[in-house]
Amino acid sequence: MNEGNNLVTGGTGFVGRHLVETLRSYGQRATILSRCLVNEPYVLCGDLTSAEFTLGNNEFSTVFHLAGLAHTVPRNEKEASLFFAVNSQGTGNLLRALEKLDKRPEAFVYVSSVNVYGCDEGEMLDEETPRSARDPYGASKREAEDKVVEWGARVGVRSAIVRIPVVVGRGVHGNLKAMVEALRRRRYFGVGSGAARRSMVLASDVARILPAIARVGGTYHLTDGYNPSFLELEDAICEALSRRPPLRVPRPVANAGAHVGGLLNDALGTSLPLTTSTVNKMTATLTFSDQRARRKLGRRPEPVLDHVSELIA
Repeated sequence: MNEGNNLVTGGTGFVGRHLVETLRSYGQRATILSRCLVNEPYVLCGDLTSAEFTLGNNEFSTVFHLAGLAHTVPRNEKEASLFFAVNSQGTGNLLRALEKLDKRPEAFVYVSSVNVYGCDEGEMLDEETPRSARDPYGASKREAEDKVVEWGARVGVRSAIVRIPVVVGRGVHGNLKAMVEALRRRRYFGVGSGAARRSMVLASDVARILPAIARVGGTYHLTDGYNPSFLELEDAICEALSRRPPLRVPRPVANAGAHVGGLLNDALGTSLPLTTSTVNKMTATLTFSDQRARRKLGRRPEPVLDHVSELIA
């Protein structure tokens, strides 16, 4: 077996692309698992949600599992169940397929999320914080983590769990992308003082540290260690966009607007961005400690604010 033959699920995704590039820069093979054909030199096609999923006769030294469902809000039970089908059952199907190989990998790294904690606010939470998520995304990621840890211990494969917060870089998705676009179009309002902080990390930093994590195993948070405030992030994005800083509205005014927006969304089936959940996120600090990764791996991440220009490319 080629000791540098790695399997990357979700290798065409946001962080996955950075990881594939990083592994190949080290002279290692990075085989991408994708649901469809992509223009890459090493690709396996397969659907992790299928109970019949198989890896054939392939062998891998390390598996980096980044595939999953995120960045959507389920509107009904069917959409909620899809999170468990992809994130939890999909992980289980991958582990069963790996167990059937003639030679199992040496390491399995699961890229999870800080959403497993189910916390709306908190400061410098560490990896021992209880995982209490009840929402479909956080709960499905928690189930997947448990499957990875149990499987690794049972079959003798070194396992690692990597919990990441908001990821920053070119091609960003989710709420951060929506924030950038709103600022670009001058349709964004700051809420309150903007002092609330959020943990963030660069996609390139995540990709660089994952191979080292594979060599030691364990559970880690990855952040930039600075945790910028909303005000700092807004100002940095506006500077990169050559826009003036957004107008700010007091928290009570934002709450009133969010209440109206929620009523309209419920009544008309719309998706107005200003909701109570959005306002709460913009005014509550939620940060995570990355000290374990720094101590054990000697990690020195780059500040997200130094790379905001990548968001607007």
